Amino acid sequence: MNIEFLASVAMIAPDPASSCRLYVETLGLPLRAESDGYHHSEQIAGCKSFGVWPLSQAAKACFGTDQWPSERPVPQVSIEVDVADAAAVAPAARELEQTGYELLHGPREQPWGQTVARLQAPEGAIVGISYAPVLHD
Repeated sequence: MNIEFLASVAMIAPDPASSCRLYVETLGLPLRAESDGYHHSEQIAGCKSFGVWPLSQAAKACFGTDQWPSERPVPQVSIEVDVADAAAVAPAARELEQTGYELLHGPREQPWGQTVARLQAPEGAIVGISYAPVLHD
């Protein structure tokens, strides 16, 4: 697997409004709100994308339900690394599985064009192997 860069960091928030108070009002980060409650910015130096991701959306993205499964640790952060192109996501996901990691889901293309596969790291973080065309120069 050839990781090109750290693509995104998103805080996973059970209470997004409270998290946004810290990141937007107190720290002054220029996060833009989407209609679905996701807040993000691609304008913070040193990070391709930073966001506040509602826990219900993380659950929906990984499991197709608004509730995070009770048998899994509740994640507090999502970190995604990008590979060279969309076709490289599936082999990277297979490599993770062959190394003993269980995927939360295999490669999927998102409506905004990103292809991503996700796993839950030992400390509970969601880790995505992705290709997000808008983040590549």
